[in-house]
Formats: sequence, C-alpha cells, structure tokens
Amino acid sequence: MSPSDSEPIFIGPDGSNTEVTAKTAGSKAAMLWRMGRLGLAVPPAFVMPNSLCAPVNSGAESALHVLDQGLRDGVAYLEKVTGRRFGDGRQPLLISVRSGAERSMPGMLQTILDVGLNNETVHGLIRLTGNPRLAWDSFRRFIQNYSEVVSEMPLPELDRRLADIMRDEGAASETEVDCEALERLTKDFRELAAQALGAPIPEDPMEQLAAAARAVYRSWESSKAQEYRRLNQLEALQGTAVTVQAMVFGNAGGQSGAGVAFSRNPATGANGLYVDFLFEAQGEDIVSGRRTPGDATLLKACLPAIAEELVDAADKLEQEFRDVQDIEFTVEEGKLYFLQTRPAKRTPLAAIHFAVAFVHEGLIDQNTALSRLAEIDLDHIGELRFKGTATAVATAISASPGVASGRVAFESTRVKVLAAQGEPVVLVRPEVSTDDIAGLASAVGILTAIGGRTAHAAVVARQMGKTCLVGCRALRVDPALRKARLGDKVIVEGDWISLDGATGEIFLGRREIISERPGVELDEIAKWQTRAP
Repeated sequence: MSPSDSEPIFIGPDGSNTEVTAKTAGSKAAMLWRMGRLGLAVPPAFVMPNSLCAPVNSGAESALHVLDQGLRDGVAYLEKVTGRRFGDGRQPLLISVRSGAERSMPGMLQTILDVGLNNETVHGLIRLTGNPRLAWDSFRRFIQNYSEVVSEMPLPELDRRLADIMRDEGAASETEVDCEALERLTKDFRELAAQALGAPIPEDPMEQLAAAARAVYRSWESSKAQEYRRLNQLEALQGTAVTVQAMVFGNAGGQSGAGVAFSRNPATGANGLYVDFLFEAQGEDIVSGRRTPGDATLLKACLPAIAEELVDAADKLEQEFRDVQDIEFTVEEGKLYFLQTRPAKRTPLAAIHFAVAFVHEGLIDQNTALSRLAEIDLDHIGELRFKGTATAVATAISASPGVASGRVAFESTRVKVLAAQGEPVVLVRPEVSTDDIAGLASAVGILTAIGGRTAHAAVVARQMGKTCLVGCRALRVDPALRKARLGDKVIVEGDWISLDGATGEIFLGRREIISERPGVELDEIAKWQTRAP
C-alpha cells in the first residue's frame, strides 16, 4: 500500500482539485465531490480510502497507524474550513462518520453521528447555538448510536428509558420532550451504557473518532453486508471507504429536519419529486424506518422555499448524472444541505418507464436505455393487480407497488422456513431494518407498522421488486408471540394476508393475482432492440 493510496482525501473548500473517484473513495464521497462542483451546499468532509478496509479489519499495525494519522490530518482540515475545533468547549466541531463502498449498499454498512460530544463539548454546543435542546438531544443520540455501532451492543433499555420519559412528560413523540428532560435522559443513557459496556463511552473525541472509523470499516464484514453483496453479485468489491463530515443538524428546531428525495417515483416511474421528510430529525431517523415521515406536500406547505430549492437541485442532479437520483438532505434552521446522491434503486416497472422517458427527454440514447434494462426479463414484466374485489381491513403507505398474497411470518428466519416449503410469505414487522435482508429476499411482500417509503429496508425491498407497505397505523405486532392485531382482527403466523401496493390496502385471506403488461412502452423498447447493433 503506497502512502498516496491511504492518505485522506479532502472534500469542500480548499479540498481536492482532482476528481474524487468511487473506486478509491467510495461512491458517497465521489458524489459529494461532484455535488459540490455543481454548487450545491455540501458540508466539508474528508475520506479515508477503501484500500484501508481489509488491512484495518485484519488488525495490521501499519494500517491502523496510517488510519490514525489520516484522521488527525483530516480533523485539522475540517477545523480549518469550519473555524471550529474538535473537542473545544466553546466552538466545538462535531462530525459524522459514514461508510461508502464503490457501489451503493443502502443501509448495509454503518454510520455514527454527533461524534465529538462529551461532558465539555455538550456545553460548548449550547454556547455556540444557544439551543440546549439540540445539544442534549444530539448527545443522547450519540450515546445510543455509539453503543449500537461501535460497541456492537444494542441496548433496548435505552429505548425503554426514552419511552418512560415520554410517558412522564406527556409527550406524544420524542420531539416533544423538552431540554430539561433530555438532559436527565442523557445522564441516564450514559450510566446505562457504562454499566452495559463495562466502561464509559470515551470522553476523548479523537478516541471516539478512531473507534467509529474502525467500526465503519468493520461493518463491511457484517452478515447483512455479505448477504447483500452475494445477492447483487458485488463480491469483487474491495471494501468500504470512511467519510468523515462536519455535522449539520436536522434536530435544531422547527425550521430543521432530515429527508430523502427521489427525483422521480422509484416505485411507479411517475415523473415528480418523491419525498419523505421528518421535522426535528437526524438522517438516521428517516432511513432507519423507526419513524413515519411526511411527504412532499408537507415539506412544501411548511418550508416552501426549501421545497422549491430541492426540486431545482433534483433536476440539476438528473441532468448531471442522466439518471433518476436518490438524494439525502438535511435542513438546518432553514438552510438546505446535501449529504448524498446516488442512482435510485427502482422496481422493474419503474425502470421501463424511466428508460423510455429519458430517451424521449434526450438525456440518454436508446442503447444506454437498453443497457439499463439488460437484467430485466421483459418477456415476463407486468403490472400486477388482484382479480375481483374485496373489502380492505386497513391501509398503509405504499413503498413498492404490485400486489402480494402470502402466509404471515413475523421473523426473517420464519420467512425462510415457510418459503422453503414452497409457500409465498409476507413478512409482517413493527418496523423493518436492513438486518432483515435474508427475509426480504425470501418474502413476496412486506408490511410494517411504522417507517417510511425511503427507509433503507424499503429501498432494498423495492430494488428486489417486493411489494412493500409501511406505516400501517392499525397494525400492532408482537413478534415474540408470533401474532399481530390489524384493526380489530387478530392474525397469527401462517394466516393468509394480501397487500395492494397501488392503493396501500390490506386484505385478510388469499387473493388471485393477474398481470397486465405495459404494452406501449414495451413495444417501443422492442423497436429499439431491432435497431441495436
């Protein structure tokens, strides 16, 4: 490994003047660099390259030394361009530590936010922003994130303590918990984490950062990441890069939030911005599927200038990359920041619509369109719907279209068992995460009680062509007892359930499925194929 292959790559003011490539720095960093070149607001960052992934994971001392030195050099760069200092008690720099493989792997690798918070810098953040709620909310998030990702020890007692605080404060959601209660909650989180982990979370910001970077590299070897690479023929990739970026805060107040936008609808192929947005949230809230977001209508009603800026940016990104884009963004006190863009995962039906539309708009030629459809079996493509009529027992938000009818399972392991017996299976969960990748692959449909259309797991389900409904308010799931309540109906493992991804309707029982082909577009594609060289 030569020094030039392992040094940090800087993105932002005074950053790299040469192209940042996905092969070296991962797709996330490469796209950040290109968005910055387009004039979009991108928080400054540096990247430790993916060539370090394997040697760091193997424990090679030389690689660990290179990583630690690169992190120190990178932090010095961020301090220079932001005017803040890492670990400072008055103007603290806080950072996120994100993964980024050469090819996008939504939700399969790890992220740690708010790195740099400790007993001193939390008060520095209050001094800097005048917003104690932001500081304590970010600190309690960091403790939980660090425990789950770096220490690899999910702590359900932290969620229970949050629920207790919400109940005591009469808060309907965590966004309604005031700063005094959040300060008490943070103290409880720190004590609970120290007890569970056997030691307090480090106070030294550089120690936090080094541990976070190693955890991101280590996530490359997780079972879900390996399964995703196997399913998508990505075993040749050499590892993930680590992108370290100055934090922007979607939890900074009423004019702040986090969102994901697709430049066109990745489920149906319709033209028009497709948005999930949460006020008073950080990015992991929305992609984790733990909260149910609002849509483009909400964003436009509450932050019309941001909504217009986002539409313009999405159009600019489509023109630049000549493909439908999946965009992650944060709004901090009324300012829009872009954190990621990548080609959108899409259903096969949406891929057909996109290919034809982009040719008509002059963005791509016919041969490029055909290459994007090469892995789709056009002879068997169809828009699925149920035959006849039935009465729905509940509705949810459609994250992926089509219809599915199958036996209910509440755990991914049970999905695989039932599917191996030749049964179609619908995975029913309180929420679905990318840890469920094996279950997603084996199921014909997914139904969740909470979550949004752009959660990572929903994105993966859509890519797989699975019907997916999320955010069903009438659904209450008890996976341990293998049963759920859907409105006033009780369902148990093995019951038949049917999902309509077009209407969001949910039906009890098995329904017959028929297919209708998108004839006009398929006829046009057939003409391209006859002219292709």
